[in-house]
Amino acid sequence: MTAIPKRDRDTADLAPPPAVLKSAKLANVCYDIRGPVLARAKQMEEEGHRIIKLNIGNPAPFGFEAPEEMVQDMIRNLPQASGYCDSKGLFSARKAIMHYTQQKHVRGVTVEDIYIGNGASELIVMSMQALLDAGDEVLIPAPDYPLWTAAVSLSGGTPRHYLCDEQAAWLPDLADLRAKISPHTRALVVINPNNPTGALYPEPFLAELLDIARQHNLIVFADEIYDKVLYDGATHTAIASLAEDVLVVTFGGLSKNYRACGFRAGWMIVSGERSHARDYIEGLDMLASMRLCANVPAQYAIQTALGGHQSIEDLVLPTGRLGKQRDLAYDLLTRIPGVTCVKPKAAMYLFPRLDPQRYPIADDQQFILELLQEEKVLVVQGTGFNWPKTDHFRVVFLPDADLLTDAIGRIAHFLDRYHRRHAA
Repeated sequence: MTAIPKRDRDTADLAPPPAVLKSAKLANVCYDIRGPVLARAKQMEEEGHRIIKLNIGNPAPFGFEAPEEMVQDMIRNLPQASGYCDSKGLFSARKAIMHYTQQKHVRGVTVEDIYIGNGASELIVMSMQALLDAGDEVLIPAPDYPLWTAAVSLSGGTPRHYLCDEQAAWLPDLADLRAKISPHTRALVVINPNNPTGALYPEPFLAELLDIARQHNLIVFADEIYDKVLYDGATHTAIASLAEDVLVVTFGGLSKNYRACGFRAGWMIVSGERSHARDYIEGLDMLASMRLCANVPAQYAIQTALGGHQSIEDLVLPTGRLGKQRDLAYDLLTRIPGVTCVKPKAAMYLFPRLDPQRYPIADDQQFILELLQEEKVLVVQGTGFNWPKTDHFRVVFLPDADLLTDAIGRIAHFLDRYHRRHAA
């Protein structure tokens, strides 16, 4: 008989170590844009299936390239990008962002009011971590970009979702918003242009949102990452340009307007009434310093991007690639029986509605999983954007016309079968 080594004898009768559990802070955190259905899609790809991915606003895989002058500026400045920079970002990049705020008619912004991050996503999380304590509430639109809800929950706060009204071109329902305000409400999140609906808020409506913030002493967090992706000659108003007596924190970046998601170059701008927020701003400074700095090479592209040719303006024209693909996707989706959609005025998405009488859906994540498995098309369910019903999903219209036609044709075939299976 082979002798058991002493070390193995000593440990042979010990119980296995307890499971290592994730933090309880993650209990209400989810991000279904890259959720469990995407994991199934990856598995199917490994099995040899070709998946059409309409789940994420990532322009590069569909042939949208960052402007060449931005890439060249990064390359030329790589020798100077090896070390840490200021924790808030390169001075030249922040000064370019400051000039951009002036173009957007936001008054009183200095270089010190600007923070550069590894994408706007990092800064959104930072802004919540610096603000929230247990029990604090933040008003977030439904549907929303789900990082906002996740960031509030992860930071110990409670997200309170105010409804947007599909019948009013997805503008927020102000009565519902007001009803969600409590003594614990600290802030109001405004996503304009909106992801996932493509809504664009008119200036008088933004003024009403500011009035609510003013009445209840709320900070306004303005997610304006799509402020140049506008169709039909529409213009975007920065909400921070409409009030100097309200504290506004605005988020932007290179990812969408300049098709540079992988650069991870975003920014956060603090403006408006700041005298009562010095402690909060100290918290932002502390968190910015703790991560040392954002990646430096991509910061060299910011000045070139904001001051150079705005190629997005050509892409969103009716004759431009994004403009044509928006129109095509909208037309194809709304031809499907039982599918309606508000035509987006901005961004890169449609958020169609499925008639519940024709398509009774109990679990919309299961619904999109079935679509993936049967038609090899990946979308995101509406509840993934904190929409309270199971009757919507989001479609990205970044693929070219042929691929879009193929993908939406597959969705139509799936819906026809789904209707026949559930007709009874």
